[in-house]
Amino acid sequence: MRGFFRELKDRRVYRVALAYGVVASGLVQIGGTILPIFAAPPWVQQVFVVLVAIGFPFALVLAWAFDITSSGIQRTPNISGLRVSHPRQVWTLAGVGTAIAALALGAYWFWHPWRNPSLTNHPVPEKSIAVLPFENLSTEKENAFFADGVQDQILTDLAKVADLKVIGHTSVQQYKGDPERNRTKIGEQLGVAYLLEGSVQRSERRLRIIAHLIDARSNAQLWAETYDRELADVFTIQSEIAQEIVRQLQATISPQEKALIEERPTKDLAAYDLYLQAKELVDSYTNAPDPKASFLKAIRLLDEATLRDPGFVLAYCYAARAHDLLYFLDLDPTPARAVRGQVAAETALRLAPDSAEAHLTMADYYFRCQRDYHRAEKELALARPAMPNSIPFLTLSGYLHRREGRWEEGKRELFVHYSAISRAGQRNLERGEAVEFSVEETPQGWHAVHVIPLQPRRTDAYGKE
Repeated sequence: MRGFFRELKDRRVYRVALAYGVVASGLVQIGGTILPIFAAPPWVQQVFVVLVAIGFPFALVLAWAFDITSSGIQRTPNISGLRVSHPRQVWTLAGVGTAIAALALGAYWFWHPWRNPSLTNHPVPEKSIAVLPFENLSTEKENAFFADGVQDQILTDLAKVADLKVIGHTSVQQYKGDPERNRTKIGEQLGVAYLLEGSVQRSERRLRIIAHLIDARSNAQLWAETYDRELADVFTIQSEIAQEIVRQLQATISPQEKALIEERPTKDLAAYDLYLQAKELVDSYTNAPDPKASFLKAIRLLDEATLRDPGFVLAYCYAARAHDLLYFLDLDPTPARAVRGQVAAETALRLAPDSAEAHLTMADYYFRCQRDYHRAEKELALARPAMPNSIPFLTLSGYLHRREGRWEEGKRELFVHYSAISRAGQRNLERGEAVEFSVEETPQGWHAVHVIPLQPRRTDAYGKE
C-alpha cells in the first residue's frame, strides 16, 4: 500500500486532483453566471455540473498513466522503471476518484439555490390566490377594458385582506388570452393554491359575470357563480365575489377590510368607464409605442371623469400618477407638470383624508417629483394598514428603501411580492447579486422584465443619475 501512495506522489496525481478541483470550481461558478444570461434552462447547468464531476476520476487515471515531458505526452514509468501499471491499482484509483466526485456532487446539490428550500421548496400558502384575466364575451370587443377592470378590482379588493396572499396584476397578465390554461402549472409558477377565473359580458344596461374558483393543486372547481344583473350593480358584484372568495378560503376579514371592499369608487358609471380606459393606458405604458401620448390621453379621460364626478378619488389618484410619470421619466420634466401632479394628489387627499390610495399617491408624488424620501415614507406609513398585499405600495416602498440604502428591506419587499420570477433571478438573489422582476420603470426605456441590481449604486431607485 505504501508503494501505491508513493506512486501517486511520484506520478503527480495529488497535484492533478488539487488543480482539477480548483479549475472545476471556477468552471461551475462561471457556468452558473453565464448560462442564465443566455436563457439556458436549469437542466443545462445541472448536466454541466454532472459532466464536470464525471471528469474527475478520468483526470486521476490519466495523471497516473501519462506524464507531460519535453518530448511530449508519454506513459509514466513506475518505480521499477517499467512503463506498465497493475490494473488493480488503476481501478482502485478510478473508484476513489468516483467516490470523491459523488460526494462533491452531493454536497453541491445540497447547497445550490435550486435546492434551497427558502426559494424553490417553499410551501405554498393555503390562503393564496391569483386572479387570472377575465375573458371578454361582449359583442363589442372594445369593452375589453371593462373586463380587465372587473378582474383588477376583484384583485384589489382581495389584496385588502391581510390574511390572504394575493398575486399582483403584472404577474397574472402573462396568462391573458390563453384559451388552454394549465391551471396546475400556473399555480406552481405563481406559488398559489387557488385560481380565480371568469368572464364578463356587457350589453347596454345589462351585465353578466361568471366566476370560478379553482384549486390549482387538484384542478378541481370549488365554487362557481353567475351574476346576471343591471350594469349599475357592477360594484356590488365585484364586492360579493371578493367576499365569497374570502369565505371559501376561510380567511379572516376585519370589519375595516370588509368596509373597504364594499366601498363604491363612484356613482357615475360613465365616469367609471373613462377611469378604466385611462387606468389601462397608464398601467400598460411600458408596452406603449409612445408613452407620452398614452399619459396625455389618460389625463384627458380622467379630467372628463372628474368633471362628471368631482368626488371620484381614484380618478384623481391616477391623474396624479400620470403627471408624476411624465415628469419623472423626462417626458415633460417641467415645474408645471409636477405642480399638476401635486394638485391632483392633494385633491384626492382632501376628498378622502383616510384613503390609503390617496396617501400612496401623495407618497408617489414626493418620491418622483420632489425626491423627498422622508415625507414619502410618512405617507406610506399611513397607507400601509389598508394595503397589506398591494403591489403598487410594496413596489414603491421597496424602491424607496433601496434609494435610502436599506438594501435588505428593499430586496425583501420587491422579491417576495413579484411572483413571476425566473430561476436565474432566484439564483442571483441567493448570491446577493441581482433579482429579476416582472416589470420596472426606468427613465431610459420601458421594459416588461428587468434585472434590478441590489448592490449600492450612485443612482436613484430607477437607475436615474
